[in-house]
Amino acid sequence: METAGIHHVTAIASEAQQNLDFYTGLLGLRLVKLTVDHDDPTTYDICYGDDLGTPGSILTFLLRPNESRGRQGSGQATAISFSVPSGALDYWKDRFGSQGVASHGPVRRFNEEVLVTVDPDGLQVELVAHPGAEERGARTGGPVPIQHGIRGLHSITITERTPERMEWLLSHGLGLRRIGRDGRRTRFVAWEQAAGSIVDLIWEPEASRGTTAVGSIHHVAFRAPDEELQEEWRRWLLRMELHVTKIQDRRYFRSIYFQQAGDVLMEIATDGPGFTVDEPPERLGHALQLPQWLASHREAIRQALPKLRLPLDGLPGS
Repeated sequence: METAGIHHVTAIASEAQQNLDFYTGLLGLRLVKLTVDHDDPTTYDICYGDDLGTPGSILTFLLRPNESRGRQGSGQATAISFSVPSGALDYWKDRFGSQGVASHGPVRRFNEEVLVTVDPDGLQVELVAHPGAEERGARTGGPVPIQHGIRGLHSITITERTPERMEWLLSHGLGLRRIGRDGRRTRFVAWEQAAGSIVDLIWEPEASRGTTAVGSIHHVAFRAPDEELQEEWRRWLLRMELHVTKIQDRRYFRSIYFQQAGDVLMEIATDGPGFTVDEPPERLGHALQLPQWLASHREAIRQALPKLRLPLDGLPGS
């Protein structure tokens, strides 16, 4: 079994409007879906991505306004990295500075240039400039000029005090290939060199155990092209004696979740049906979408949710 790479990353945020302003207004991602947390319909679930929210471009947030801030550490995914074209980091460093957002770098890593910042809740966000980014589609119609724009996910970073079990899961469980080491950072890549094909594993022997709350990554989802292969993945993970959930219908994809004891929560998500199942491409993110089993409670849910200023931009010509 070999995954094609990352499907999406889900993190936790405290306040919906500042999250929207950072990821759509500053980073220029598209809001592709505004819905609610299936486990708590009084809070938002916000999804960002490219024009259509294709797998490998998706970053989602669960909103936890009354939760304290988490602590990054061992047993966690600790950073989200996006691809940008070569030569774009000067633009981004100036953009961050003009908006009063601190950044560090660029620094060199695996022969790539990396600019590091944090979002309003302290989540580490990186922009990685590399030649392969130019070959990927950019988000159109946003606030960032297309020649500098984000081209999907580049990678996620996992931190471990004792990395052997995670190395085994990444290589033997998910079929990623170990391609090299840069200091304490080991890089694993998927067979398909598309957006989100990289996982970096950092060995931090002195790191304390991380806590998953506001400002931290909740889980990382990897790709399965269809439902049939997802079922194969479930049987494969069960044979590896991992605890795996039943298949869950998330409307825009189907999901299974699994985890090594004390480590990063992971997911296998199908590529389809995608975010256009309930909105046309030009209107993605324009209105609150609810699962059918909550449709009859729409007005009560709307009243309970905080009001938002939505970035009502669509595809060119919309």
